[in-house]
Amino acid sequence: MMKIIKLLCLILLVNVVIQGCRSTSTTTRKPADKTTAEMRFREDILTEAQKYKGTAYKYAGKSPKGFDCSGFTYYVFSKFDISLSGSSSAQSKQGKEITASKAQAGDLLFFGRNGRNGKIQHVGIVYRNDKDGLFMIHSSSKRGIVIDNVTTSTYWKPKLLYARTVVALQDK
Repeated sequence: MMKIIKLLCLILLVNVVIQGCRSTSTTTRKPADKTTAEMRFREDILTEAQKYKGTAYKYAGKSPKGFDCSGFTYYVFSKFDISLSGSSSAQSKQGKEITASKAQAGDLLFFGRNGRNGKIQHVGIVYRNDKDGLFMIHSSSKRGIVIDNVTTSTYWKPKLLYARTVVALQDK
């Protein structure tokens, strides 16, 4: 009988110690906020886009066998159930226009000649936009899928018209 009492006391003591070590906080973990979810989603878009670095340019190409500029954006975004038109001109009317200085990874950049009155001639995906410049991943007719710094490019910088965002947070 004494052994049982000692055992029960020991169990009670261990239980008190364990309960005392448990956190008394009743806070629950909050789901990630929209900003974190958006950043993760944008990173996922770039991860997908980077898979095709080095893929050859192909006129009207919309597959990993070869891409033109709008075919590349069309294909990458389709992997995330974002439906883009097949041409850069039509894509330039989708989503919400933003200034290039506010563009974030995963946004689209549009290029042309003769300012806003000219024809859209190229589209790329913002790779990053930071102190080192505005970078895009895109399909170059001579180099295939590459990453270029628009800010330091004497070719791309004067042709940059604007950016658009097509990333819809409410569904992601």
